[in-house]
Amino acid sequence: MPSRRRAVAVLLLLALLAGGSLVTALMAGSISVSLPDALAALAGDTTLAQGEVVRSLRLPRALAAFACGGLLAVAGALMQVLLRNPLADPYVLGISGGAGVGALGAILLGLPVLGVNLLAFSGALGAILLVFGLAHGDGSWTQTRLLLTGVIVAAGCGALVALMLSLAPESKLQNMLYWLMGDLSQAADPWPSLLALGLALALAAPFAREMNLLARGLAAAQALGVAVFGLRRLIYAIAALATATAVTTAGAVGFIGLIVPHLMRLAVGNDQRLLLPAAALAGGTLLTLADTLARTVVSPLQLPVGVLTALIGVPVFLFLLSRHPR
Repeated sequence: MPSRRRAVAVLLLLALLAGGSLVTALMAGSISVSLPDALAALAGDTTLAQGEVVRSLRLPRALAAFACGGLLAVAGALMQVLLRNPLADPYVLGISGGAGVGALGAILLGLPVLGVNLLAFSGALGAILLVFGLAHGDGSWTQTRLLLTGVIVAAGCGALVALMLSLAPESKLQNMLYWLMGDLSQAADPWPSLLALGLALALAAPFAREMNLLARGLAAAQALGVAVFGLRRLIYAIAALATATAVTTAGAVGFIGLIVPHLMRLAVGNDQRLLLPAAALAGGTLLTLADTLARTVVSPLQLPVGVLTALIGVPVFLFLLSRHPR
């Protein structure tokens, strides 16, 4: 089928772009590295002066950026199916707010990077459990109830974040603000995020057909034999844990989970079997390139990567909105 061939071609193109973004991240920086030297360093050549920079600094950060971008894009696609709302994104249920409370609390206490990550993940997990518990309540769980609960929890977390920022000493404010705007400078270990991305795709793939039916509406999915309540719990769990992992690693990076699924629907359609891997590749590529720009555009200074994703995301979203005014 032409449409299927087109989708496969798009996936291959996205895979090539993903590889190109990772290679670009290895080459770009205050110390420029040529393509042959970057490839040689990856192959284990220890004679190159830049080899340690590529292997120990740039490669882990690039892989972490790719994994976090993929996690946010996949989580955004899943949340839009779960809530049947095109404006849904990974942060709509207060997960980033809970992570922010944990991370900023750890920074205030002067904990090391590991402590910040642990408290950020704990805060995100706490927000997930709180939203799920309150939204599930008496056994009924509608999209509206889940969304409203998430908005309230996010507002409460936002108030706590504002309180901590107002009480924080000046010496710690910059680190706190960078975390809130998204920062990958401390992403030394990409493997938890990469494993989480692979696990999220592996768990979602077998239920892609059921997600396609759920996107048509609750009644239609039930009429076609979909176990709707169990499927919605699974989608929520995958999206929430993917978001928690990404936020713990990269901070609150915005717009990836909102605009990437929309762009991929234009490219491959709304079939979740194609949309989810396409979103993972595109989201990873976008965040990798944005992080590369963040650390090179005003070198030696580094910008928060969330600033660049917002600068990219706002005009793209307005363009998509102008194409579909309804």
